[in-house]
Amino acid sequence: MSEIQIAPGYRPSLIGRITHMHMAYYAPFAGFGQRFESVVAGGLASFCDRLHHPNNQIWLAIQDQQIVGSVAIDGEDLGNNTAHLRWFIMDDKVRGTGVGRQLLTKALLFVDLQKFEETHLWTFKGLVAARHLYETSGFNLVEENLGNQWGTDILEQRFCRVGQRT
Repeated sequence: MSEIQIAPGYRPSLIGRITHMHMAYYAPFAGFGQRFESVVAGGLASFCDRLHHPNNQIWLAIQDQQIVGSVAIDGEDLGNNTAHLRWFIMDDKVRGTGVGRQLLTKALLFVDLQKFEETHLWTFKGLVAARHLYETSGFNLVEENLGNQWGTDILEQRFCRVGQRT
C-alpha cells in the first residue's frame, strides 16, 4: 500500500468522490438510495462554496492521487459557536489503518483552535468502529431517534463533544 497523505481544502472531484464513498458504504449497510445521495452531494457542494469562511475546513486522505477518506468541520450551519463534524468517511481499502483517526484528530484540533464551544455529529446505530473512535475522542451520545428520512428505518444518533481549550 502506498503512503497516504492528509491534506486540507478543496481538490477537484472532491464532491463526487466523497458522495461515492458514502453510497458505497451506506447503500449496502442501510439500503440508502437516491435521497441520501442527493443530500450528501448537495450539502457537500454547498459547503464547498463556503470553504473561504475561516470556521469551515475539510481534510482529505489521499493515496495515489485518489481521495480515500474525508472529514469536514462546518462552523456555520449549526450556529451558537457549535461546530458540525460532517462527511467523515473512509474508503474500504483504508478502513482500519488509523487514517480515520488521523483525519478526526486534524478536525478536532481545528475545532479547538477555533474555540468552538461544542462539536456535534449525526450518525447511525451499528457503526461500532466509528462510535469507538468518537467516544475515545471525547464525544458522548446525547440523542437517539428512529428516522426514515433516507428511505429506510434506521436509528439516528447525535454525539456531542464539549470544547477543549488549547
